[in-house]
Amino acid sequence: MTYVKKQLGITVIILSLSVGFTGCESPAGESGTGTLSVRLTDAPFPSDLVAEANVTIDSLEVRQKGGGEGGPYITLSSSPQSFNLLDLSNGITTGLAELDIATGSYDLLRLYVGEASIVMNDGTTYDLTVPSGAQTGIKIFVKPDIAIVAGVTTELLLDFDVSRSFVMQGTLDAPTGFLFKPVIRGVNESTTGGIIGIVSDTASVALPDIEVWAELDTVVSTAFTDSTGFYAMVGLPAATYAVKAYAAGYDTVTVSAVVVTAAANTTVDIVLTTP
Repeated sequence: MTYVKKQLGITVIILSLSVGFTGCESPAGESGTGTLSVRLTDAPFPSDLVAEANVTIDSLEVRQKGGGEGGPYITLSSSPQSFNLLDLSNGITTGLAELDIATGSYDLLRLYVGEASIVMNDGTTYDLTVPSGAQTGIKIFVKPDIAIVAGVTTELLLDFDVSRSFVMQGTLDAPTGFLFKPVIRGVNESTTGGIIGIVSDTASVALPDIEVWAELDTVVSTAFTDSTGFYAMVGLPAATYAVKAYAAGYDTVTVSAVVVTAAANTTVDIVLTTP
């Protein structure tokens, strides 16, 4: 099988909402608050062309289930924060917001992005037009719902696909600009786990910048190895995956029947062989 490397790779932002115990409703009659801590992370991104993929997040809101299109929404963060997504990779996170919110179920977030830009390795900068999400917010539905329980903690992951969100114009050899079309997936972390491992060759030499991806019927998540050959894919719904790796000059390797369970990492080390 030949796998065509995705244009500029896939990058994932994870907003980890550390707030409570997911998967259950508050007991009848119980009220109170849980603390919502939002963190940001990013999967590896190829650096042969792009030095920075920047976004400014103006605010983040969450909606209580049953509130309808108009709300009510709770503002989790309202101070603009700028991030170079390429600084966050392989499980590195940074704080985004922390707030006590009322117990109950929440099913929708709105993320407001004020600015976005790409900086190439040669210093060329592309300031990108942000679509209507700057005014109305990017809607991110969460399944299953987030259940906030008094005094306990839950987590939510927002998976931001940078490859599909920063769409290059022109060719890899002669890019002419980028379009910004945010693509974000919301998953309840109580049902997700991760896949981590090392990619090496038959001489046990660790291989950097190797593309690794996890598939169900389609590609769910993609990562690139760092200088030590390490990769990590997080926010994967509990399921059985095929994990694949590709690099020019090597055969595509497939590891079948990789089981991911909630709140755990499954280790899959991969050895690439030449044709």
